[in-house]
Amino acid sequence: MKKIALFLVALMVSVAANAQFEKGKKYIGASLSGFNLSYSGSEKTSFALQAKGGYLFADNLMATAQVGYAKLTDIPYALSLGVGARYYIVQNGLYLGAGANFVHMDSYDDLMPTVQVGYAFFLSHTVTVEPEIYYEQSFKNHSDFSKIGFRIGFGVYL
Repeated sequence: MKKIALFLVALMVSVAANAQFEKGKKYIGASLSGFNLSYSGSEKTSFALQAKGGYLFADNLMATAQVGYAKLTDIPYALSLGVGARYYIVQNGLYLGAGANFVHMDSYDDLMPTVQVGYAFFLSHTVTVEPEIYYEQSFKNHSDFSKIGFRIGFGVYL
């Protein structure tokens, strides 16, 4: 009986997720990263907050825009603006993302391409928790500012 109930719950979650990645849906999200969950050559600790918006221009394909703020150990602040895209792989919430961020740190500017892999776990029909692993590549100072890390976010699909 337990296996049947678990199967029915999994089926309902996959059906609910299926409807969320259709053309015309909008997305609003926010995420946190840092707390020693990322690594780069110049950082010991960091805290970052991002706000993201998106639009599904085709089934399973979302265009995104984001703005972010970070507090780093040796740098007073970092501001970022970015654009990107997400591809939802199997209508179950697993996604691949790519984009580019313009980053301004104190007196340092950089254009950083980024890639992500994450999962949109639906808490309700529209609200998600989105853990994500990301990599950001610095063009100006590869070893100090390129970064790999983990972030956790919340999203709303409208």
